[in-house]
Amino acid sequence: MTPAELAEVVLAAAHAVFEDRGLDRSALPAQTTVERPRNPEHGDYASTLALQLSKKVGVPPRELAAALADQLGRAPGVKSVEIAGPGFLNIRLDAAAAGQLAKVIVEAGPEYGRGDALAGQRINLEFVSANPTGPVHIGGVRWAAVGDALSRLLRATGADVGTEYYFNDAGSQIDRFARSLLAAAQGQPAPEDGYGGAYIAEIAAEVVKRRPEVLDLDEAAAQEVFRVEGVQLMFAEIKSSLRDFGVEFDTYFNEKDLHDRGELDKALDRLREQGHLYESEGATWLRTTDFGDDKDRVLRKSNGEWTYFAADCAYYLDKRERGFERVVIMLGADHHGYIGRMKAMAACFGDDPDRNLEILIGQLVNLLRDGAPVRMSKRAGTVVTLEDLVDAIGVDASRYALARYSSDSPIDIDVELWTRATRDNPVYYVQYVAARTASVGRNAAEVGLTRGDATAFRAELLSHEKENELLKALAEFPAVVSSAAELRGPHLVARYLERLAGAYHRFYDNCRILPRGDEEVTDLHRARLWLNDATRVVIANGLRLLGVSAPERM
Repeated sequence: MTPAELAEVVLAAAHAVFEDRGLDRSALPAQTTVERPRNPEHGDYASTLALQLSKKVGVPPRELAAALADQLGRAPGVKSVEIAGPGFLNIRLDAAAAGQLAKVIVEAGPEYGRGDALAGQRINLEFVSANPTGPVHIGGVRWAAVGDALSRLLRATGADVGTEYYFNDAGSQIDRFARSLLAAAQGQPAPEDGYGGAYIAEIAAEVVKRRPEVLDLDEAAAQEVFRVEGVQLMFAEIKSSLRDFGVEFDTYFNEKDLHDRGELDKALDRLREQGHLYESEGATWLRTTDFGDDKDRVLRKSNGEWTYFAADCAYYLDKRERGFERVVIMLGADHHGYIGRMKAMAACFGDDPDRNLEILIGQLVNLLRDGAPVRMSKRAGTVVTLEDLVDAIGVDASRYALARYSSDSPIDIDVELWTRATRDNPVYYVQYVAARTASVGRNAAEVGLTRGDATAFRAELLSHEKENELLKALAEFPAVVSSAAELRGPHLVARYLERLAGAYHRFYDNCRILPRGDEEVTDLHRARLWLNDATRVVIANGLRLLGVSAPERM
């Protein structure tokens, strides 16, 4: 019996109690939930339904709990129900009902854990969006891992998600990038406000190779060639690096397109219609202070130039007009001050900032080697890049390490820890279960042990304490996925997988799955193989949500 099925049994019991007592059935919720007690001695699951309904129907909570417990105790699969505290229901399942979960999971396969909590929501999820002026640095890599995992979680809970990379190919930083490339091609030092690092020389050389006439052009024309070709080369490299990291986007959106299509003027007109624009000192301002911002924002300067914020307004409007109900933007730690102006901007468009716009801030990441921070890339010169991280610990460990912590917490990634083939390396600890469950399957086949027909599965044989512990851990997975999506926290999946791995290791150490020597294959062996294979399904499903592989061998 799954937690969702048990919750339905609890609700059915409540309906029966209300009918017997003549209570107002409109007070009953459409659905309820059950949770695992913190203390396993309190039972397999707990319900607070009696506490929730007591005031609504004027029945003392313990009295209502007693009636529910009596009704629940008659339900198939329920072993016992105890009343605790002011009216908690602690529920124990019989072994057969608990063990059936193994079959449910194996038969569901990749679908186990998926749900519809966010069904009907259209979400635009923008992450990374690093400027195409250099390789993706380690802060951007964190968003690549977390953002991609979050998109998988949102989809797994029913949301319609569009992932997006905002390609900032307009503005002063691109001009500095072009001037840096030109200087490198001419053998000159980088401009004072330019970009350094070996990658600048590499890209400059590639531009010259593609366009050998560029160095014969006047400076303005040459700079334009380096801008167009250089940005194209840099962004192709960024996309390739992210693809190798397992991250693909549904849309790569060019800022320059907003300018070329007149989207900034369109956004300005919409804001003017809403009555939030004004002119001052020759510039066009957005009155964001009306919605809590600390100051009003310039959209168009007195010299006619657009500000970055004007492009942000046009981009937000474009997303909303593409039908996305909720716009989620992931930003780095240095963008905390950005939240107020963006929320105010959404309100200026007439949107509800709390419903239509969500901004997530990611904190800093340090790569440690021998206990000391790695300060810079050999190639980029000033930052640690995606390639540096992958070269140091690999793709799987990188993605797991970055997704394992809440994104609003700074993290240190210790190279020695994350490359260690020991249980204290979290990704190794989890992947080892994936490999061990696969190995058990191979070894079972060699000795003629198969799960057998599902109708012959003896779930009641899974009565050992460690089997019950593992089953309860497996039952948590759908709720963990739902919570991780709702709370925007892929780290909840990683921490769950580590708890599940611990439960499996204890089961494996205490409950022999394979027959010894010439020992006859029994229904207990088959039942335990179902449980072994169910664990592999959940480990693989969980790792897939994080973009991490579930190896069959290690």
